[in-house]
Amino acid sequence: MIIRPVAMSDLAELKTIAAESGPGFTSLVNDHDFLVQKIERSIASFADANGQQAAGSYLFVLVEPNTGSIMGTTGIEASVGTRRPLYHYRVGHATRQSPTLGLSRHQQTLTLCNHYKGGSEICTLYLRPQYRRAWAGKLLSRVRFLFMAQHPERFANTVIAEMRGVSDPSGESPFWRWLQTHFVDLDFATVSQMVGTGDNGFIADLMPEHPLYTSLMDEPARAVIGKVHPDTRPALHMLESEGFRFNGFIDPFDGGPTIEAPVQTLRSVRQSSHCRARIGPDRTPSKAPWTNGGQGKTLMVANTSLADFRATITTAARYLPAHQLLEIPESLANSLGLDIDSMGGADVWFADLEAAGQNQNRAMATSRQSDPIKEAFRAH
Repeated sequence: MIIRPVAMSDLAELKTIAAESGPGFTSLVNDHDFLVQKIERSIASFADANGQQAAGSYLFVLVEPNTGSIMGTTGIEASVGTRRPLYHYRVGHATRQSPTLGLSRHQQTLTLCNHYKGGSEICTLYLRPQYRRAWAGKLLSRVRFLFMAQHPERFANTVIAEMRGVSDPSGESPFWRWLQTHFVDLDFATVSQMVGTGDNGFIADLMPEHPLYTSLMDEPARAVIGKVHPDTRPALHMLESEGFRFNGFIDPFDGGPTIEAPVQTLRSVRQSSHCRARIGPDRTPSKAPWTNGGQGKTLMVANTSLADFRATITTAARYLPAHQLLEIPESLANSLGLDIDSMGGADVWFADLEAAGQNQNRAMATSRQSDPIKEAFRAH
């Protein structure tokens, strides 16, 4: 599996992915002109040596090397909420009381806002069902952090992730269904298409400016506030293990949570390393413990190129910390397109996926005992 920047030759497969991902996946909508523009903008961002943060849009594809098929997508928007508003509902509470009567009522509220202005966003993560295999999803998710570690000047200090909210088998959102009934007479698929292509002016025009009392919503809508789509739960747990947290903002269309973190505190950013690689012959990885200098650890490895960025996962590598040197086989060096110098070496970035995976397992175990999003709702 190889991660690389999207190319215009990927348009047909990207349209297929946009169609099969369904309503709610607003960062990759099934619209020909939109997809062409998205690819063009990504190509320009990867080609921009100066790295203008406000203009950066980076779309990666995961490629099956034997067939060349696109297995999935993942992306980063360098700056959101500035060129056009990024709307959310802020989850809050209001208390009304009468001292005279000794009565009070505590209510949960949703207030429309444009809180995130200028932060970076990870987005467009989709792994096609037929390619859901070991490490594929982790590579799609974590490669973004390795890229951000390489190019911190291109991104904001804070990164957010809008998690896909709950929808029924027909693709309809219970949260939006209530809003549609009372405020905006557009179905969820139409709204998703409009928002995904940048047409979100109707939000300010039609959606209520005053706080919504969730007690007035029907039970299906109220039940999905801050919840994620079942297919999104693994991604949520993975991001929580990286250090993302919910701070009280939800999507105004499906009610899914938006989570955030300082970039430099992300686990995969902190644990990534920039070092020299020594290229050697291909061989079967040994099973010796990593601490004894053996091979077999699952590493995410990337070259240091921008326009020709490549990343993959491998167990056929060995890190020598005393020498700050990563030994990799020739076939891996070729697949990453490493720029090998006259000394037979090259610069690489890498991160240990297994260490992150262990932390993710702990995060998942903790979340079964105490849901961090539920805890955040109590705090708000």
